[in-house]
Amino acid sequence: MTKHKFEAIDTPATLIREAILVRNITDMSQFARQIGINLRPHIKTHKIPRLARIQVNQGAVGIAVSKIDEAKAMIDGGIKDVLIADPFIGQEKISRVLKLSERAEITVTADSPEGIKVLGRGARDKGETLKVLLAVDCGFKGFGILPGEDVFTLARSVQEEEGLEFAGLMTHAGHSQGAKNPEQVQEIGKKEGQVLAQLAESLKNNGLSCPRVSAGSTPTAKVAGMVKGVTEIRPGNYVFNDLAQVSLGVAMEEDCALTVLTRVVSRPAADRCVIDAGSKTLSLDRGATGETVFSGFGKVKGHPEVVVSRLEEEHAILSIPPESEIKIGDLIEIIPNHAGQVMNLAGTVHVIRNEEPWEEWEISAVGSK
Repeated sequence: MTKHKFEAIDTPATLIREAILVRNITDMSQFARQIGINLRPHIKTHKIPRLARIQVNQGAVGIAVSKIDEAKAMIDGGIKDVLIADPFIGQEKISRVLKLSERAEITVTADSPEGIKVLGRGARDKGETLKVLLAVDCGFKGFGILPGEDVFTLARSVQEEEGLEFAGLMTHAGHSQGAKNPEQVQEIGKKEGQVLAQLAESLKNNGLSCPRVSAGSTPTAKVAGMVKGVTEIRPGNYVFNDLAQVSLGVAMEEDCALTVLTRVVSRPAADRCVIDAGSKTLSLDRGATGETVFSGFGKVKGHPEVVVSRLEEEHAILSIPPESEIKIGDLIEIIPNHAGQVMNLAGTVHVIRNEEPWEEWEISAVGSK
């Protein structure tokens, strides 16, 4: 196999190629700017404040997070505008959010009367006001209220709840990850944008201001974002891309900035070898929506004939042609199925500039609550 210039990097290691990373960030920023909507990247994929600052410097209005610890790590890193895009319940969590709101603009998410009342009570107790986006289900069947009368009822509830401010609507087309082809991705993205835009227009016609109309998901961002009435997109994976995005037709392999560097430690048979990266590095993900859509647990870069066929915790087994010249000690790179899970398993990443190791960045928000 082709020798790498990364002999000094201890394996297994997660690599980011700076040039591809910057290109991906620039491309999405230019898209949002050209069509006149806000870009609010979701940082659950990378979890690195330094990278979030790059996104903001490229034009993002702020960021989205899933967890409160992620919000804290980003605010500690200098980010001033944060959407917590997943609902949360619990006085301790609300107290933490209100504490963070002293240092940054915070918006939270709700999708139930219970969530709204808990948020309102927590804000009132602290004498604060929380901005709230209502989460709408556009087909993912996760959290979020179904489009219909409940949206109007809950929007009014937020508006009437002392301590809360109704800031608009959001949705996440996570089911786009299970699309069978690029045409389905387009259909899902279009519906995502239309559902939100129509609800926002109805709210306005009923006397309820809806300043933010926020759509999410890397596969659909450039589709939902084109729907008139959508004001914001929240892609996350686009910074790196991965085999999931390649399989959906959203990216090509050359758009994948993140790889796992690993070393061959054994070749016990002609048709297989063993590497030092297992499930604790690559993750067991073979399909983000529960369906097995990948032939293996990643793709060996530049070697389509090799299959990452089995993961142990610390090692993986590669199925190889018997005539393969792979030998013990070889370094290989694997494009992961799901970049976000790989980042969550790593503590640091090695940034590669001009095909040479450049810097090592800490992943600050791993293990967030």
